[in-house]
Amino acid sequence: MACIVNFSATTQPNPQPCFASLPASTSSHRSKSPKLQSSHLSFASNNSRLSLRYDRTLAVSPPRETLLSKAPNFMIVAAANKPEPLKIMISGAPASGKGTQCELITQKYGLVHVAAGDLLRAEVAAGSENGRRAKQFMEKGQLVPDEIVVMERLLQPDAHENGWLLDGYPRSLSQATALKEFGFEPDLFILLDVAEDTLVERVVGRRLDPVTGKIYHLKYSPPETEEIAARLTQRFDDTEEKVKLRLRTHHQNVEAVLSMYKDITVKVNGNLSKNDVFAKIDSVLDELLEQRKAGSGSLAANKA
Repeated sequence: MACIVNFSATTQPNPQPCFASLPASTSSHRSKSPKLQSSHLSFASNNSRLSLRYDRTLAVSPPRETLLSKAPNFMIVAAANKPEPLKIMISGAPASGKGTQCELITQKYGLVHVAAGDLLRAEVAAGSENGRRAKQFMEKGQLVPDEIVVMERLLQPDAHENGWLLDGYPRSLSQATALKEFGFEPDLFILLDVAEDTLVERVVGRRLDPVTGKIYHLKYSPPETEEIAARLTQRFDDTEEKVKLRLRTHHQNVEAVLSMYKDITVKVNGNLSKNDVFAKIDSVLDELLEQRKAGSGSLAANKA
């Protein structure tokens, strides 16, 4: 480890007057300027910065000496390099619980949630060219082409600084390859494994409140009031016919995606309750983060 030591000392013969708080008897000596001395000692290394500062001010005014000083002030500060932020992918079939788990993960770990499906649906709602093209593929239960992707979102400063959680993407080997070519490689690939019958039931009963954006389920999470129930809507692709097409497409592609991330894949039983599913994910992420912290090292002490 490289270490640099810097020491500097300064003497200031003509400082600004600093005797406002002295007794009146000392006023006749104010023309005799006291000398001020200060010193600064610092250390630096490649991986962290450590500084030790000692400040002491001494004023002397003849014929009597008046000592003005602060108690020595030592401060040790170390700012170790911040561990690399987490980069996580979470995948699973439609209605496998990705959205719910992403919400819980981002609340605890502060990652930027990037949901490919939400971004595409926003394009559809806006009526953009990308949205019109995406809708055509969605209506057929097919994957949206690679050129409509989320890489632009991953390049934003907040994702770079805080880390990211990529929800529902990539869903094909070509998408995974494109991410790798652009330098987006995850630390962990989480796969939510849910039985197909359960997935169909979850999707068909799913409803959206257009006012609040909250997702309900007619069986598992019904609306609180009749007023809310009356305004709920169903996504155009949340029908049994469409979801079975989407599941077929998902199964055809997931194995190819997993082949790229097999060494970092964690499979979680998504048939469990949302809290039990998150407990398993949380345990893995917490262990990964602790390994990062231990690897980067840290030192902090402060005495003032």
